[in-house]
Amino acid sequence: MLGESIGRIPIRIIQAMVRGLASLGVPPNILTAIGVSINVFCGVLFGMGEFFWAGIVLIVANVFDMLDGNVARMTGNVTRFGGFLDSSLDRLSDMVAILGVMVFYASNTPQHSLMNVILGGVAMMGSVMVSYTTARSEGLGVKANVGFLQRPERIVLLIIGALSTWDWNSDNFWFNRMPQVLWVLAVLSIWALVHRMYFIWKEFRRMESEAAAE
Repeated sequence: MLGESIGRIPIRIIQAMVRGLASLGVPPNILTAIGVSINVFCGVLFGMGEFFWAGIVLIVANVFDMLDGNVARMTGNVTRFGGFLDSSLDRLSDMVAILGVMVFYASNTPQHSLMNVILGGVAMMGSVMVSYTTARSEGLGVKANVGFLQRPERIVLLIIGALSTWDWNSDNFWFNRMPQVLWVLAVLSIWALVHRMYFIWKEFRRMESEAAAE
């Protein structure tokens, strides 16, 4: 009961924000553009090594990501271009955050790490390919929104890594967990890609078999 009550609080806040923005007539596409601009700022903070504040900004950015679609539905401004813009800029937002992490670990600092740069690159490629295979398969008639580590999970992991990293000199086990997060993102992104491609292959095989049987 307590957990449900706590969970309803952010939902009510988001709903109130949606109603307020809808009443003001704010275009959903403007909210989408604001959201990606905040994500770009988040990437800059990651690149500067301000991981904790980047995590805070990432939370704010994803609040805007929840607002645009809800405002569009409430105001009846749902358009194909709006959906296309939202999904396209989501990919940009994903890449710019991880790129910022890669820039920091590639820089000439005590935290310089080629391994972390590679892990960030693998995570970026995996996340983009997962999104691409999903969109491409849906265009061919197969809905492949399956498996773990979809966009919300990737964002949560980045936030966890960011918020834990605010004292580079600390030996506390709970501090500076971004390298571990990068391992999880890299491994699970590739796993999600392989899983999704296998699922798509099976679905195409099933569709071809059904078509041949008719």
